[in-house]
Amino acid sequence: MQLARPTESDDPIRDARAVLEWAAEAHGSSMCVTASFGDATLAHLAASTLPGIEITLLDTGYLFAETEWYADTLRDRFGLNLRIIHPDPHLERDVWQRDTDACCAARKVEPLGRALAGKTAWVTGLRRDDSPSRARTPIVHDDLLKRIVKVNPLAAWTDAHVADYTAAHGLPSHPLADRGYPSIGCWPCTRPVESGADTRSGRWADDAKTECGLHL
Repeated sequence: MQLARPTESDDPIRDARAVLEWAAEAHGSSMCVTASFGDATLAHLAASTLPGIEITLLDTGYLFAETEWYADTLRDRFGLNLRIIHPDPHLERDVWQRDTDACCAARKVEPLGRALAGKTAWVTGLRRDDSPSRARTPIVHDDLLKRIVKVNPLAAWTDAHVADYTAAHGLPSHPLADRGYPSIGCWPCTRPVESGADTRSGRWADDAKTECGLHL
């Protein structure tokens, strides 16, 4: 019998744990959790709700050194079961200088495809607060393009929820967070953001591009 999908209440933090528990019960080892490690929220929430759960980081080869250090620090501090997936080592370098879409396709989308191979559910850290393009993100939906159930336990979280959760669990911040980087991707395409600006406005700042292709 198929488990009923979870619905939202007035407590997004409690809902997030319930969504993860539902996903684990419904999909078991066929679930993949990916975290970008721009902050510790999803990684800590998943690991504390589902001890031992594998958490996947897509290392594009262009991550900030601070992001790599941060992921290592969180793994050691919280005992994360961290899996790191790399792009093809023979990829042409510096494609980002002329074609960011091609760069993202090779260094993010293709590795994600390998991470999701054989999986039936994909857990992400998407939040509606991230940007206008994510404002209607559901907590669970069918990703028809990837043919997978997409689970977004943090969808309803605001910045205040993230701050409360971070404080409650004593989570460290990403080293770049207090240097003007509220959204952290690859170093060639991420810039600091001015106070009050859209948190993702530092991503592909000189381009109309707003997503890397993972969440189309």
